[in-house]
Amino acid sequence: MDITIHSSFLAHNDPEAALAFYRDVLGFEVRQDVGFKGLRWITVGPPGQPGTSIVLHPPAADPGITQDERRTIEEMMAKGTYGSILLATADLDGTFEKVQAADVDIVQEPTEQPYGVRDCALRDPAGNLIRIQQRR
Repeated sequence: MDITIHSSFLAHNDPEAALAFYRDVLGFEVRQDVGFKGLRWITVGPPGQPGTSIVLHPPAADPGITQDERRTIEEMMAKGTYGSILLATADLDGTFEKVQAADVDIVQEPTEQPYGVRDCALRDPAGNLIRIQQRR
């Protein structure tokens, strides 16, 4: 089989803040920006990797969830426990300095983890946990 990861989904509750974070702070390309009925789906991805994207989506758009479930998702997003993604970079310290200078919510500075990776952690504007590992 030849299977790749094409897109991952992360919820957002403010499309402009999400766009500014992923485009301006992380340096991702905007691949699509689609509006429908007052909601926005923004697809971003790392330059030079056209086959890998993150779709930033409004959680309220999922037709299969109830109002109670929507409230739970919003509560989890506010606590930063709803979504997460793991990214990698060749220069963790340089990347961390740029992210920190952008005044984002830092969860953990670059650290050697006991399980063999060096990484840092931060939150995007919607509270999603973003871990960035040092590529080895």
